[in-house]
Amino acid sequence: QVQLQESGGGLVQAGGSLRLSCVASGRTFSGYAMGWYRQVPGKEREFVTGITKTGSTTYYGSSAQGRFTISRDNVNNTVYLQMNSLKVDDTAVYYCAAGPTLATMNRYWGQGIQVTVSS
Repeated sequence: QVQLQESGGGLVQAGGSLRLSCVASGRTFSGYAMGWYRQVPGKEREFVTGITKTGSTTYYGSSAQGRFTISRDNVNNTVYLQMNSLKVDDTAVYYCAAGPTLATMNRYWGQGIQVTVSS
């Protein structure tokens, strides 16, 4: 079992930046692929980005490409999501996710954190 706790969300103006953090506990952090999803009311949860166990490879959804960066610190059991050039459409609840592989990254979830981008 892995427990995930997000932080760093909040309100930001369009064009601004925000960095989300997710601290994992309960199992060996480096044994899990990590990632971020987001969801707005009435829509399905959307893949944002993922990173492999060692951090050597990252993947981005189309909405994040070129603006967001995922990284991880296997010493401090933390994965980060740096979000730049934020748009109003980025407003959502962001969820940290973990799993044995990128394909099964949605096995464990954080509780989610709100990100609101104002115009």
